[in-house]
Amino acid sequence: MEPNYRRQVIEYLSKKGYNRTEAMLRLESASQDVEGKAIPTRVEDTGGLKYGKAFELMRGWIEGNLEIYKPDLRRLLWPVFVYSFLNLVSDFYPKESRNFFNAFKSHFENEHESDLRALEPVSLPEHVLSNSIAKIYRGYKYRVTMSQVAFYNLVQFLESKDKEGGAVIISVIQSSLNVVTVDRSADHEYSLTRVLHRARAGEDFPAEDEGIPGHNPGSANTDQNAGSTVLTKLRLGPMPREADLLTDVRLGLEIEDARKPPTDGQLSLTEHFEQQIKREESEDAPSRSDLSMPQSVARDVAMEVQKVKENRDRFKLDGRTGGVGPGVSVTMFTFHNTNDSINCLDFSGDWLLVAAGMSESYIRVWSLEGKTLPSALPPGPTAQPPSASRRLVGHSGPVYAVSFSPAIMTSNPLSPSTNPKHLLSSSADKTIRLWSLEMWTCLVVYSGHDSPVWDVTWGPFGHYFLTGAGDRTARLWRTDQIQYLRIFVGHDQDVDTVCFHPNCAYVFTGSCDKIVRMWAVSSGFPVRMFTGHTSNITALACSPSGKILASADDAGTIILWDLSPGKLIKRMRGHGKGGIWSVSWSAESTVLISGGADGTVRVWDVLLPNDANGQGKVVGEGGAGQKMEGSAQIPAVGVAGSKKKGKEVVVTSDQISAFPTKKSPVYKVKFTPQNLAIAGGAYLP
Repeated sequence: MEPNYRRQVIEYLSKKGYNRTEAMLRLESASQDVEGKAIPTRVEDTGGLKYGKAFELMRGWIEGNLEIYKPDLRRLLWPVFVYSFLNLVSDFYPKESRNFFNAFKSHFENEHESDLRALEPVSLPEHVLSNSIAKIYRGYKYRVTMSQVAFYNLVQFLESKDKEGGAVIISVIQSSLNVVTVDRSADHEYSLTRVLHRARAGEDFPAEDEGIPGHNPGSANTDQNAGSTVLTKLRLGPMPREADLLTDVRLGLEIEDARKPPTDGQLSLTEHFEQQIKREESEDAPSRSDLSMPQSVARDVAMEVQKVKENRDRFKLDGRTGGVGPGVSVTMFTFHNTNDSINCLDFSGDWLLVAAGMSESYIRVWSLEGKTLPSALPPGPTAQPPSASRRLVGHSGPVYAVSFSPAIMTSNPLSPSTNPKHLLSSSADKTIRLWSLEMWTCLVVYSGHDSPVWDVTWGPFGHYFLTGAGDRTARLWRTDQIQYLRIFVGHDQDVDTVCFHPNCAYVFTGSCDKIVRMWAVSSGFPVRMFTGHTSNITALACSPSGKILASADDAGTIILWDLSPGKLIKRMRGHGKGGIWSVSWSAESTVLISGGADGTVRVWDVLLPNDANGQGKVVGEGGAGQKMEGSAQIPAVGVAGSKKKGKEVVVTSDQISAFPTKKSPVYKVKFTPQNLAIAGGAYLP
């Protein structure tokens, strides 16, 4: 109806006394513009703009809330942002979706940088169907655990702001989120004390079960209909040894005791070994029948005898005592003139060799003592002259990982050789190669992955090895078989790092999907899943006790996991950004060392809760940072070689000390069985 006609009709109705009809027409006219189109009175009627207005309403209320509720409420912002953006794209609002994404993405760049990078190109409905990250979010409900009081307060606010955008947010939460509310009194993690501590510390980390549909902490079951899942029982004790091997080891230890009797107050090797056996028998161990192992030989006996000797005579690291950290020493091997060509390093178990995988597709092996490397090849015109290093050529792409076969240094010249016999390498050419360290040649080429193989590692007893690759799988192999034995499938992105459990019955995989998975070797099935990292997983190491797993990411965070209940123990921070590339445990499983792109080796107290009080001090300075002892909120050093003052990183109180290099990113750290820390890196001027 034209505005002029509408006014004339209203005047006519008024003159004739049709008051009710006049009132209804006036009400209708008030909700229309001059062209007769309806004026929207609710945010959800404003088309593509509704999500931006509603999200700003919710974010403003959360940031103005009480400090004790903010850590919980902020966990909702990311999933609401993602699902609102995907809804806009799916409803074909390309301009509004781009404006929405650009307006709010800065709030999530620290924690969700990789997901933002993946979602940024999404602008059309067909992109939502093809983008890997978008498919994950659209295919599952995002799980968030928070306190009941915080969530109920949010719902009340949204209902009171129904027309201003509250209804839009409630619709997103109902359709795309699985909010699990927890009573503070029933869960220590959400107690008032813990909430206040997280708020003061500025912690903004996701919960263990956040974001994974249907996932309970530790459980590998992600079926949304599974409900509360029961964790698979783990057998984390040491692998039982053969009866014949035990007899031979006891005999060897008796001979060593006779050759070199124990000092006053020191246990004999035989007594120390018997104590070890008693402790192992009391733990729940896997069965030898679950894993086929070759028959033990004289070399295995010699290695077991030497392990007992080193365990008894080790420098004991029992964690902190009286607030003073254990005196851990680090020996650093620095490689010069590499032109940034080294991709990876590994030290042999006898600490006599180091191998480097090169971006030029070859491997270089050096003697750490500078001695000539022995060779079983007969001398001849084609033989390589004696040298302290060897070059292994065979790969057709950059070498991303190298791993020495198990070995140990022995002091008995009459015992069989316990030096490493083989070296494994993985490459961008999608293969794994087994090299002889006696003949200095390639023995076997293993093929099976259809993408670059990022990591390879030997099992604790040799014979088996594990690989992780860009095809999103990890595979278990045996050296005497050309085909893989197991394939572990479940990650959404590349498997970047892998490791074995000390009893060889389980393996661990870390991926750039930010998830760590634990698998049973006997069945190939997942038994645990650990979520809580906010960036790509870059390093894994299981403790010698077999009960704790350490995982590190490229944001500089280390997380410790209790394997049996599948729970997060604590987070340890101190490294700068760029990645933690290696972690290693002390023999007692009480101290952890780490090294990475920031050019530091850091020592961590595993037993100390990182919210304990403590004040560290600066005791020395290096070219890339400061050597620190104790615990303090000390700014972490930046990337090696950087002279600019970077963003300060919180150092948690469980850091014992930090050893900086000048300009050498640390590629590998390793504890010896006697608790000496070894590290290696390349000088990058």
